[in-house]
Amino acid sequence: MPITPTQKIWMDGALVDWEKATTHVLSHTLHYGTGAFEGIRAYKTPEGVAIFRLREHMLRLQRSCKILMIEVPYTLDELCDACIEVVRVNDLPDGCYLRPLVFLGYGEMGIYPLSSPVNVAIAAWPWGAYLGEHGLENGVKMKISSWQRHSPNAMPSASKTVGGYVNSSLAKVEAMKAGYDEAIMLGPDGRISECTGENLFIVRDGLIVTPPPSEAGALRGITQESVVRIAHDLGYEVSFEALVRTDLYLADEAFLTGTAAEVVPIGSVDDRTVGEGKPGPITKAIQSTYFSAVRGELAQYEGWLTRV
Repeated sequence: MPITPTQKIWMDGALVDWEKATTHVLSHTLHYGTGAFEGIRAYKTPEGVAIFRLREHMLRLQRSCKILMIEVPYTLDELCDACIEVVRVNDLPDGCYLRPLVFLGYGEMGIYPLSSPVNVAIAAWPWGAYLGEHGLENGVKMKISSWQRHSPNAMPSASKTVGGYVNSSLAKVEAMKAGYDEAIMLGPDGRISECTGENLFIVRDGLIVTPPPSEAGALRGITQESVVRIAHDLGYEVSFEALVRTDLYLADEAFLTGTAAEVVPIGSVDDRTVGEGKPGPITKAIQSTYFSAVRGELAQYEGWLTRV
């Protein structure tokens, strides 16, 4: 989706004009991919703009960097404050998407990364539904990718690593060129891992099932965790179980979750209709509650919101 430029980007402690937020062509991360990032959404609420689960996202960013042995030169509080500042200074009353990035800059070359300078940037811009409004309302077409998700011993799946997303990009391109909306990736053992940037759920006989992230080689999703709590609050049982592709074909309902995608019904997988091929009642209940929560309409989820 195209980016709509805003006014300022936070870079290494200072607000920089959007068009001047640049880095050197020999920055280490550009060549070798060692870096970490997050995707965060802020929403319009009755009390103004609020960032959804900001602290959890920035904590995950720090943990990603710890795995990569990158020393982040800012505290958790400083990173959260920087996100709030970026949203506020860019005057985004209808909400936005935030992209914090920790990357290794200019000064060293070669595979060894740890002698390179560490840079941090945070941008914010308006961004609509990642998989489209039609997908949110009616469901998306999915394809099992021929590209396999990383083994956790090949790429640390618990880290949202810059270079790791080449794997996702290959799967996304393959799916879209074949006429699908999104790809589902299998782990090295042939079981369901995750989508290119989302976690996956199925509904089977009233039970909601999602693969356990660490065992499936998937990134532990903050939206995934939020949906599990919402499901419990709505009275549904959630189970973390390994899944194979036929579980998707035979599911009563299926949906995916992610910060960018939010909560999206799955209409079909590999040209096999899931359930009735439209959003099912459990999916719709969870999706509706999720959007009410992020928009500040439900008091029990107020703790998930950081007011700007």
